Amino acid sequence: MEAPEAVRANPFVPYLATVKEITDLTPDVKLFSIELNDEAARKSFDYKPGQFAFLSAFGVGESAFGLTSVAYRNSGIEFAIRRVGTVSSALHELEPGATVGVRGPYGNFFPMDEYKGKNIVIIGGGIGMAPLRPVIDTIIDHRDDFGNLTIINGARTPRDLVFASEFEAWSEAKDTNVVLTVDAGDDSWTGRVALIPAVVKELKPSHHNAVAITCGPPIMIRFTLAALKELGFSNEQIVTTLEGKMKCGMGKCGRCNVGEKYVCVDGPVFNFAQISKFIEQF
Repeated sequence: MEAPEAVRANPFVPYLATVKEITDLTPDVKLFSIELNDEAARKSFDYKPGQFAFLSAFGVGESAFGLTSVAYRNSGIEFAIRRVGTVSSALHELEPGATVGVRGPYGNFFPMDEYKGKNIVIIGGGIGMAPLRPVIDTIIDHRDDFGNLTIINGARTPRDLVFASEFEAWSEAKDTNVVLTVDAGDDSWTGRVALIPAVVKELKPSHHNAVAITCGPPIMIRFTLAALKELGFSNEQIVTTLEGKMKCGMGKCGRCNVGEKYVCVDGPVFNFAQISKFIEQF
């Protein structure tokens, strides 16, 4: 039973939703496809690439996760969740048909309209590809609106490459180059074995009429930022989405501050001109 409208006005009350499908992406990452139970809520739950929502495992708690799908496809809400803590572990134990809570969407988003006509460089490490997937899907679905697309995706091992089943479709898109790399290969791996910043330096993407979007472990972001700066990218041309330790999603608890910025309200999407003086915090 859905909460009454008087209660729904409370932004801390989640919508009830049903887990429709769960897909194993890596040994510790699952893709959850979720549908809000209330039809009116489904129609009004609009979101853009880069935004996030809270997912509740009832009886355990809630955590913030980037929305991994694109709203205009009307194919359900998706979250790619790595098993790292109490809530994510509880979610990993669920089966299709389970009831969860969804609260959101929150945060700002990647300004896709501003990126039209530009060459886009996507640089993702590990689960950092989750918030970048809707950016990739938006570009590929509207391919003529954007310039060349370069996707650099790295992980610890070949088994840890998230969205591997989608690489072929990405590669086949017009003017799109997908580059994969791992820290350590296995017997079947024939691709690059190198850290992401080294691959960026090797490929030398041009900064002319370009935007570089990166997400991944903090150490990866730090050295990738340095590599991009060496190639001539300005702070305004480099964009990231910060996975802060968010609790409320509305700037009330102060748990996710980066300097004077609150990731949940001012972000999670920032260009480095906005946060460059706080770079040591992440």
